[in-house]
Amino acid sequence: MKVYIYIIMAVLFLASCEKAEELKYSHSANIFFQFDDDNTKDRDSLVYTFAYRPTLPQDTVWLLVRLTGIRTSFDRYFSARIEKDSSTAQEGLHFEPLRERYRMPADTGWTYIPFVVYNKDKQLENRSVSAIIKLNPSDDFGIENPAIVRAKVVFSSKLEKPNWWDMWLGGYYSRTKHELFILTTGRTSLTTVGLDAPMNLYFTGILTTMLNNPFNWVQKNQAKGYVLTPVSEGSTDSYYFYNTANPARKMLLRKNSQSNKYFFIDENGQEVN
Repeated sequence: MKVYIYIIMAVLFLASCEKAEELKYSHSANIFFQFDDDNTKDRDSLVYTFAYRPTLPQDTVWLLVRLTGIRTSFDRYFSARIEKDSSTAQEGLHFEPLRERYRMPADTGWTYIPFVVYNKDKQLENRSVSAIIKLNPSDDFGIENPAIVRAKVVFSSKLEKPNWWDMWLGGYYSRTKHELFILTTGRTSLTTVGLDAPMNLYFTGILTTMLNNPFNWVQKNQAKGYVLTPVSEGSTDSYYFYNTANPARKMLLRKNSQSNKYFFIDENGQEVN
């Protein structure tokens, strides 16, 4: 009797497997966003910052779109839209308009939407903006599960005061000085280990040298693409400091009439020292 029961169970198991395979390969084609949890703030949100690459005028955030259902031997297409009512980012100022359509290549189950973000709004140093992107149904694809067809890209150029700052650079902090530190040293962080003092003081010394003579620094580092141009024609009292690759992001360098020395002016209107 047990033999018959095992046979029946085996038949039922094979039938269920065949049914599952049929569902898997004959399921209607749908698309959805998939995120890497290590790089996301929430399940559907990706955070990006220009803070450590302030000279970069734009960059691309790659949004992974996956397929459920069968693959085909021919290309298929879909589109996406920006939810303007829910987005704080502005098209043209903060991001490049989306394309009319995107391609799912033949014989594949995934593709990317290249979302181009801009680094030309000075206010991104103070606040984040976000863009909500939603997939649209098309003749080739459905969007069966509305919970996974939405992507939120949050981006800014904000720098935050790191925990090592006071130890090596003193109590005065500004995002302007932080940006100049990254630019001149190529470092995004220092340690808080006392034995690393010679190395860390070497890097802070590089920044101090630049602050003491920014004109000389520009002359010696022409390959970096930075220039100093007078704020007004013929003036020698104040200059704009910026990278030619991203002229929209400028720092003000102003002469102190009492000390006869030039200082960068930070986001609070104070002299960087």
